[in-house]
Amino acid sequence: MAKKNWLKMGALMVFAVCGISMYEVAQAQKQDPKHPPVAGDGSLVVQLCDGKTNVTVPGVDPNTRLTKEQAQAVSSELMKLWMTKQDPAVAARWMSEASRSAAAEEKKPEPASGQTGNQAQEQVTPVSPRDFMIWDREVAREVAYGDQIFHDDKLIGSTNGIACAMCHPNASNTHPETYPKFQVQLQKVALLRDMINWCIEQPTRGKRLDADDPKMRALEAYILSQRKGVPMAPGKH
Repeated sequence: MAKKNWLKMGALMVFAVCGISMYEVAQAQKQDPKHPPVAGDGSLVVQLCDGKTNVTVPGVDPNTRLTKEQAQAVSSELMKLWMTKQDPAVAARWMSEASRSAAAEEKKPEPASGQTGNQAQEQVTPVSPRDFMIWDREVAREVAYGDQIFHDDKLIGSTNGIACAMCHPNASNTHPETYPKFQVQLQKVALLRDMINWCIEQPTRGKRLDADDPKMRALEAYILSQRKGVPMAPGKH
């Protein structure tokens, strides 16, 4: 009888180990793909957030941080390569949005403060002008921090000197209003924060941020603020 019990326990342990191994393999397969390995000569390889386009930086060690000028040159080359693979109409729309974004940035108005007519109509619970002033101030603070992170390679955690703004000036062509949507390179339905992390891990070769990380919250606030007034279109490509 004791022998049978030991056999049963042994069989259960083997089954459990196999189950855990299968689970770990499945989880590993779910992980987002990582940036490409180094080039054949050991040089740095930088991959665009489409998961396909990449540029080799000859003679640069993968652990070396590029200068701002070098990083911008690599980003521009990545975008140039990506453009050549797109339909001309798609490429034209991308360039047009980037240009509009740059123009809008130059004539950006001062942050509004106090209660506006629209806010008074939309707000059901009675609030004071002071409430609106505080809310506007806090949102503006979050957006400003996100703006700073988006344009600073060190704040984003980049290990190669590339910053988000080098490919997406003023958050152009990020289209946060289209999330959630299925992203081929992630092989899943992605939220805006998923795509932010993908871009951090790919072009900048940094470490992903937790969903509640202050930097992630600020980045989402900044990117969304740049599309203020654009209708929501979840799933749109």
